Formats: sequence, C-alpha cells, structure tokens
Amino acid sequence: MTGTGDYRDPQWVREQVSVLRDLCGQLKGRKVRLMEVCGTHTMSVYRHGIRSLLPPEINLLSGPGCPVCVTPTSWIDVTIVLARMPKVILATFGDLLKVPGSQENLAQAKAAGAEVHVVYSPLDALELARTQPDREVVFPGIGFETTVPAVAATVLMAEQQQIPNFSILSAHKVMPPAMEALATAPDLRVDGFLCPGHVAAITGYRIFGFLAHDYHKPCVIAGFEAGDVLTGLILLVRQLIAGRAEVENQYTRIVTREGNHKAQVIIEQMMEPCDTEWRGFGIIPGSGLKLRSAYKHRDALTRFGLTLPESHPTPGCLCGEVLRGAKVPTECSLFGKACTPEKPVGACMVSQEGTCAAWFRYGQTS
Repeated sequence: MTGTGDYRDPQWVREQVSVLRDLCGQLKGRKVRLMEVCGTHTMSVYRHGIRSLLPPEINLLSGPGCPVCVTPTSWIDVTIVLARMPKVILATFGDLLKVPGSQENLAQAKAAGAEVHVVYSPLDALELARTQPDREVVFPGIGFETTVPAVAATVLMAEQQQIPNFSILSAHKVMPPAMEALATAPDLRVDGFLCPGHVAAITGYRIFGFLAHDYHKPCVIAGFEAGDVLTGLILLVRQLIAGRAEVENQYTRIVTREGNHKAQVIIEQMMEPCDTEWRGFGIIPGSGLKLRSAYKHRDALTRFGLTLPESHPTPGCLCGEVLRGAKVPTECSLFGKACTPEKPVGACMVSQEGTCAAWFRYGQTS
C-alpha cells in the first residue's frame, strides 16, 4: 500500500476479505469480540457494509467513539441554562442541537427564544465575542483529544488578544481511561481493539500500550477506508492466533508513535485532567479535561457560578449499553420507532458518528 487510493481499490478490498476469512479458520471455531472505538470507524463499517463481509468467528462491536453520544444529559442541560441567560450567546457546533437533555434539546430551547448560534470552529465563536463585546459568548467544548488543541488554542488567543467576554464549557474527554473501563468491565469481554486513528494522530499510538501490556488486549491503530478497517482486523486476528498482545500501527500515513508534539504542548499548557461522567459508564476518573487554574475565568461554569445537575437517562433508551458494546441498536424497543434521526430520543441517533444513526441508515444492508 502506497497511498489512500489503494485502500479504496475494490479488488484489493475483496482480497483482504478473503485473507481475513482464511485467517479466521485458524481460530478453530473460537468466537472473538473486537471493538472499534472511533465514531468515524463506526460510520465506515456501516457505510461500506463491512459487517456483512465478516466471517462468523468475528463479532465486531461499536464502542464509545462518538463524543456527542457519550456526553450525558447534565452537560446538555447546563448548555440550555447558559443559552437562556441574559446577554449570553451559546456558540455551538450543529451536531449538539438535537442531543436530548433531561427535558428538551438545544434546538427546542432555541425555538423558544434561547440565544444559540451555530458555528463551524471555536475561532468563529471567538470572533463572535470580538464583534459583540456587550454579550458573553460561551463555546461548548465537547470532543476527544482530536479537537481539544483547537479549543485550547482559542482560549489562549482570547487571553492574548484580551477578549474578555469569551469562555468555554469544557466537557472534553480522553479515550484511554474509557478503554481501560471497557477492558476491565466484568460483564463485557473485548478480545481486541481497533483504536481511534484521529485520537492517535494527536497523542501518538504509544498511549494505548497499557492495554496490551497490562490487560493483554491486542490493539491496532487503523485508518478509515474500507481497506484500512479490514487490514486492521487482519492484524488483530493474527495477534490473537499467535497469542500476542501488542499495539500495531496500520495507519502509518498519518499516525506516529509520539504523535503531534505541538498539539500536546498546547493541551498540557491549558488543560488538566479531571473526573468526568460518560453516558453509559458513569464517572470515569481522570477521563476529562478542564482548564487549568490560571484560566479558570474562561471556564463557563466558574464564570456563571453554575454546577452540573444530575444526569437523567431517558426511560427505555439503551444508548448507554450501546456505547459500551453491550447491546446493539435493534435490541432497543425505541429504535426505528419512537427514535429516528428526525426525532431522536437517544444521543446515539443524533450524531453522524452515532452507532444507532449509522445502523438506521446502513444497517439493513450491512
């Protein structure tokens, strides 16, 4: 393979399917549970119909790789509170609008008069603060390591340019603690991980080494084309057959062992770890990122004297179990009936990277 085009070549992809099926014959009937832990992987798996190509020995699970999906109702509720405050503008990415809170979503709050603006980057939110100095602009920072550097850099820019009316609501999360929770869950057996390629581009693939060393879980960093995913699965199965547990990097055209040093520096400068809640998991220690004390005046919770309310799971919704890989969307009684992309009841039906949304769109043919 010399470039991304090769991973899209239909003939080569068919060859990888054949290789994978032949390899699985060496498992001698053993069923293995492999998990992709990236929302883009989830969408790629469904879009390309990869599930329908897998041999029966492989059960491919979807994990908590959608940041919007794992954000619990408490954070959604507090964004609505902020949007309704006098002289506050909530500047958010559009994928947050339909995520259900405990009573309503941001789109409904906006329709009722809350000040919600859709932006395409945190820099857009900062520009909004610059041009409207009489308003407070709050940007909800919801994402994994992939998007944290841009938000952290924007906060630093607000400091340097002395734009006082800009703050963030930091609901950022980091993946390794959640993956450790998956690896140690007594009710969930995961034999190997397709690790998140976008996250690894920032952090480097070395941060997943503990999963192999401490928990003997094979890991592969994979890209997002159909060929990437299939090659990643082949590498995982080869490790399992050999009884190995290592971190292998299939996504060499993007990911390195050490990652993006400049991005890591800005995260370290601006952010520090904290405990935070994940939908379906509860509180995971050290899995969140908050602004360091020197920048607490840019933290919206501190600035407006708010605390997170208690999260309230939606009755009947199985998003939490889907995010843990314990259930598939069709096991939820709401799926495709009360819960659709047009009228989502659960967060996993909202985002393009959500497992339920992907299953709804592609699942019948996958």
